[in-house]
Amino acid sequence: MKAVLFLVFGLLAVANGKIFTRCDLAQKLKASGMDGYKGYSLANWVCMAKWESDYNTAATHKNPHGSTDYGIFQINSRWWCNDFKTSRAKNGCGINCNQLLTDNIDVAIKCAKLMVSHPKGMAAWVAWRNHCRGGDLRQYTAGCGV
Repeated sequence: MKAVLFLVFGLLAVANGKIFTRCDLAQKLKASGMDGYKGYSLANWVCMAKWESDYNTAATHKNPHGSTDYGIFQINSRWWCNDFKTSRAKNGCGINCNQLLTDNIDVAIKCAKLMVSHPKGMAAWVAWRNHCRGGDLRQYTAGCGV
């Protein structure tokens, strides 16, 4: 019985994702090579995640045109992942969108690296354009030891 309960609660924890603290996310992104990746500082990545998902790996947002944004970086199902619901999906990262909703953000980081490598760079994220681009972003990594 204990094993069954452990399995059920373990699956629920994965399904619920994780809400990172600002500094935990900064440290994870730094360790994953995001600081300076394609010319974007670590503070840009942390700022973008703040405004896209409030650091929540389980965040989703349904868009008016029928696609959905998933995870900490709000990766879109029309272009970057497959949610098996979005018509004419491209799946540029070659992943299932549900992989973006867990507490392990390695898949999300790999996909974000691919996304930022395209011509728009971080401007692909509306929240980054509206809240982070060109601003003083020091607050997003201050006191985090990164």
